[in-house]
Amino acid sequence: MPPLSILLKPASSGCNLRCTYCFYADEASMRAVPNYGLMSSEVSHTLIEQAAGAADGSVTFLFQGGEPTLAGLDFYRDFVSHVRNTAHSRLAVQYAIQTNGMLLDEAWCRFFRENRFLVGLSLDGNRACHDRFRRDAAGKGTYDRVLRAARLLEQAGVEYNVLTVVTGYLAKHIQSVFGALCKEGFRFQQYIPCLDPLEETRGGQGYSLSPPQYEAFLKNLFDLWFRELEQGRYWSIRYFDNLLWMLGGHTPEQCSMRGCCGLQYLVEADGSVYPCDFYGLDACRLGNILRNSWAELDRAREELGFVEASRRVPEECRRCQWYPLCRNGCRRDRLAEVGGLGRNYYCEAYAGFFAYTLSRLRRAQSLLNMR
Repeated sequence: MPPLSILLKPASSGCNLRCTYCFYADEASMRAVPNYGLMSSEVSHTLIEQAAGAADGSVTFLFQGGEPTLAGLDFYRDFVSHVRNTAHSRLAVQYAIQTNGMLLDEAWCRFFRENRFLVGLSLDGNRACHDRFRRDAAGKGTYDRVLRAARLLEQAGVEYNVLTVVTGYLAKHIQSVFGALCKEGFRFQQYIPCLDPLEETRGGQGYSLSPPQYEAFLKNLFDLWFRELEQGRYWSIRYFDNLLWMLGGHTPEQCSMRGCCGLQYLVEADGSVYPCDFYGLDACRLGNILRNSWAELDRAREELGFVEASRRVPEECRRCQWYPLCRNGCRRDRLAEVGGLGRNYYCEAYAGFFAYTLSRLRRAQSLLNMR
């Protein structure tokens, strides 16, 4: 078996924020059991033991939510301890966590540093954009608290990046958003388009992102990023980094840019396993880590046809000059049509962006010595 990538929900869909656009809250609400509570040591230990036995070379444990820190620091101490006592010396183990930062303090940050966690901190750019959609249970903005968490991570020497969700509103303000992130010194940035609710027509929410808005966002962000690069200031933006890597003939590390779904495992707090974070639905459940072997989970994925469905390339994509860079994007953004999944919702946005930036992407390769 190849290296394993396992995404855990130690606090299930539970969260101390009420972000308007939360895709997992929407997803979980469609299950028979929306919230499985906190992950027990029985589930976490069984998962570790199964993963250590199945993985070849390396295993990555990525903790998400909801808000994963709600599981408590002792859960993570026990998790890391059991990995040490279980995994053989030849198995490389990596840890990552995506957090809203509300519960982080010096103890959390010290633990992250000592155990080499890569931390993703959710921050939607500037105060206006962030506090518009990322509020706590009392309806209060959280921008200042996230900045405080960032400073704690820096002081502790923790490796981290910021994750920004691109809404229609934020797309219109990317100049001030990018400027704010750079002013705060956030050198590693990710921008991901928001998702509309699963069973609703796209574009109907107050936060929705339309294809024209996304195209303008990508172009404007690239202009800002490239201008900085020409002046000798490099800011790592995950999407642009992957495009440069692809232009060099390499495989992108970002799942949504590979053309088909990868072999991922989403493990909910009760041990239920799903093929992807965007498909933690009853209809996509592969089994349970407490009752099923890794081989059985993989067979269930094959029977579901999850990965195979994502390999379908629409005829329009086959004819498109931009397909080698676009690869039809994430499965969750592909529109349903007769015969399977069709073109990406943002197809025109990507085409316009690539036409606008290709020559400068190649110039960026030279500036960064990536050829």
